[in-house]
Amino acid sequence: MPESTLESFERTVLPLLDDAYSLARHLVRDEHDAQDVVQEVYLRAWRHYAAFRGGDARPWLLTIVRNCSYTWRRSSRAGRDTVEYVDDEHGGAYGSQRSTDADALESSYKSELQQALDQLAPEFRETLVLRELQDLSYKEIARVTGAPIGTVMSRLARARRHLQQALGLGAGEKS
Repeated sequence: MPESTLESFERTVLPLLDDAYSLARHLVRDEHDAQDVVQEVYLRAWRHYAAFRGGDARPWLLTIVRNCSYTWRRSSRAGRDTVEYVDDEHGGAYGSQRSTDADALESSYKSELQQALDQLAPEFRETLVLRELQDLSYKEIARVTGAPIGTVMSRLARARRHLQQALGLGAGEKS
């Protein structure tokens, strides 16, 4: 018996929910907005699933996430309070097995990293998130962003350099 469209969609696209949320969170920089964006993404993905030609669904879905995130940011209300993203609340439940000092240090590092990421220009932040957190290839990032591979490589190099500077990890720094 052939698989229904709904079954195919659920098998192909639903497992990518965490990837979609992660990218949306980094692009809209607000937990609740990212959740709303992901809901919109899945509605759009379902509506346009018939046009999906198979292959790797991640770049296809992350392209929709990217477009919806930027549309959301342009249309969102100005001056709204944002909710700080706390990775531990969305990650695994391994924290109770670690010491309080280690948890405090890790939390401090994560907060510092998040602040440094938030300082990056959107095109650098999205490229870095797609490569380092989503583990997409340069070719896949180019498909998601619509930028040539050379531009992707350049943005990634610049994003890494800016991130190192923001974190005080410059190459010329003395110990």
